[in-house]
Amino acid sequence: MLSTAYRPGSPDWLDLTSPDTAASVAFYTAVFDWTYASAGPEAGGYGFFQQDGRTVAALGPFTDSHARPAWTVYFRTLDADRTTELVREAGGLVRFPPFNVFTSGRMAGYTDPTGADFAVWQPHDVRGLDTVTEPGSLCWTECHSVDAEAAKSFYRTVFAWQEQDVPIGEARYTVLTPAGGGTEDAHGGIMQLSPEHTATGTASHWLPYFEVPDVDARLATAERLGATVRIPATDVHGVGRLGRLVDPHGAVFAVITSPPPGT
Repeated sequence: MLSTAYRPGSPDWLDLTSPDTAASVAFYTAVFDWTYASAGPEAGGYGFFQQDGRTVAALGPFTDSHARPAWTVYFRTLDADRTTELVREAGGLVRFPPFNVFTSGRMAGYTDPTGADFAVWQPHDVRGLDTVTEPGSLCWTECHSVDAEAAKSFYRTVFAWQEQDVPIGEARYTVLTPAGGGTEDAHGGIMQLSPEHTATGTASHWLPYFEVPDVDARLATAERLGATVRIPATDVHGVGRLGRLVDPHGAVFAVITSPPPGT
């Protein structure tokens, strides 16, 4: 499970790029009961989704004409410049090179060889999200790839993640754990996009999951506010009850109610 211990290679930040930040604030604060705080005029429209005063995600406007609405998962690195070298060596694309964010940290953005965008955060004053795993916060990250084997090879080189393959019906799901972590430190997974998805143009992407107390209620609220439900509330044995959505601008995300510990 995710934790704010933030081992190298684990998710430590999450933000949404939106063509209409005011509309996205209205949507997500209603769906998750979040509040929103601007990072200030010098931050170019960037701000923070918060729960009880603790940051659970962030939001920013489009910064170029090629941007698209999307949630971006950031993974912790101790050296963003070295990670950038590894991304290039492994065949990834550097979307933007490392740069300092005031005194908060250092970040860089990439695209893996199968087309999924992601980023890294090297912490300085800001270690990462204040809260994960609790209701209303990020609890899992999942790479849906047009070539899962190529994706695994890439991330293995960049982050040295540990992998465990788990069968799901006829498919295979790879559970990811930071280097040196135990089973309880698993933070996400990689799975192959089905031929049906690729035939309809679904591209590789990282999907964030938010823990919620009631999946059905959150799906209903999101749909009423203009979201599209891609996967309705579904029970998955040993995982929980989950659903997948597309927000009103096209960013995909998922919600889940995990089973109580020990069940």
